[in-house]
Amino acid sequence: MGKVYLIGVGPGDEELITLKAARKLSECTAVMYDRLAGTGALKYLNEHCKVYYCGKEPGCHYKSQNEINNMLVRLAKEGYIVGRIKGGDPYIFGRGGEEAFALLKEGIEFEVVPGITSPISVLNYAGIPVTHRKIARSFHVFTGKTADKLDINWSAAAKIGGTLIFLMGFENLSTICNNLIENGMNKNAPCAVVMRGTTARQKKVAGKLEDICQKVNAASLNSPCIIVIGEVVEFSDKLNWYEKKPLFGKNICITRSKAQSKGMRQKLLDLGAEVTEIHSIKIKYTSENIKKYMHKLQNYDYIVFTSVNGVNSFFDRLLSENYDIRKIKGKFTAIGPATEKAIKQRGIIPEMVADKFVAESLHDKMKKFVKKGDKIFIPRSKNSRPYLAEALRGEGCIVDECYTYETEMGELPDKKCFDGVDIVIFTSPTTVRNMIHLVGTEAIKQKEVVSIGPITGKELEKHGICYHMSREYTTEGVIDTIVHTMNSSKCAARD
Repeated sequence: MGKVYLIGVGPGDEELITLKAARKLSECTAVMYDRLAGTGALKYLNEHCKVYYCGKEPGCHYKSQNEINNMLVRLAKEGYIVGRIKGGDPYIFGRGGEEAFALLKEGIEFEVVPGITSPISVLNYAGIPVTHRKIARSFHVFTGKTADKLDINWSAAAKIGGTLIFLMGFENLSTICNNLIENGMNKNAPCAVVMRGTTARQKKVAGKLEDICQKVNAASLNSPCIIVIGEVVEFSDKLNWYEKKPLFGKNICITRSKAQSKGMRQKLLDLGAEVTEIHSIKIKYTSENIKKYMHKLQNYDYIVFTSVNGVNSFFDRLLSENYDIRKIKGKFTAIGPATEKAIKQRGIIPEMVADKFVAESLHDKMKKFVKKGDKIFIPRSKNSRPYLAEALRGEGCIVDECYTYETEMGELPDKKCFDGVDIVIFTSPTTVRNMIHLVGTEAIKQKEVVSIGPITGKELEKHGICYHMSREYTTEGVIDTIVHTMNSSKCAARD
């Protein structure tokens, strides 16, 4: 018998997830998620976890609630550690209670991991505090999904004061407003509707109780939305911190491996972007190949690194083999700042660093120092270009190449995850080829595209994909291009 975790993962922003939720997701062997939870939480899963989509979308239910309950029971009885991922909190209008009782009936062990609920977080991101001293001393949350049928005491709701919040009430907005006005609420009461809060698609419309419906229709809002009524709505412009971030409203897709995505993702999130990760490449380490060269390492004049993965695979293997790196007398070189940083983290300062993140730039730097007969060791990817090794051999050097890792095709976490993307970042020709395999050329052409450098750009050009190229071939350069130059620069390739 397995176990089930009912896990709330917050309102949409991938960082509004608790430490416990992230830890438990990493332990799951099967997860079930729906559209309100999104795909951001899936990054915390281990690579062997089975993923099931069980979304319930308006007018198109992939699974009924009974089917979801039965699936939870079945997976648990098959021995899985099941994560039921739910947007917001499992027990706040999330039907988590029904799922818990279904498990209880079958004698299945379960735990509930609370989540940050949308009535508070979404309004926070919209600049609306749910309470405020001397203005709103209470807040009241209602389900608005069946407002025309639900037994809401409209008279009490209209007179209770504080902040009124309705979830899942977009389709019944006019019913909610009319009932409140008919039961004595001031028709000029401040009112706002926030769509897809805490995400790149966040959109807010503010007005008064009597005109909010017309304003919402004019703005073409759609579900999911949160409706808020009360004086705190008037703070929405002054306290609107989220929508002022430079990349607010942008959903940016990172296509590199999981291990290499973290730094870029955090920088983009801090600038207000929503980040979609599609790990188009997976790294398979083959550092055992270094064993054939270990007896020669102390004889090389140069150790050349062309990637962070090359650095990590090299030093991790030496550590596992109990090799003392003080035996290495050769000079260390790096292809770019990220590789340089990785070498420095191993306690070694590189003698040479390429000015640009391309093999040609490193060769230009090295050819001023290397001489005929120099012995050079290059631990690199099996899939990378052989340019540097061939160029150094052309200088008369003796070059040993060792394939310490290789890249494999990644996986698409969810077929719909690419639909909402605005900008795609490519950091190598391999990411281009793999993304074309995963989502198709035409889908990529519909997006804004940024290339980290000219080699990646050439691969994009082969497929007729328009792109903007980073002026500096680094993570910081890519982000700077997105923030400052994309809107003013022209694409480097056209159909």
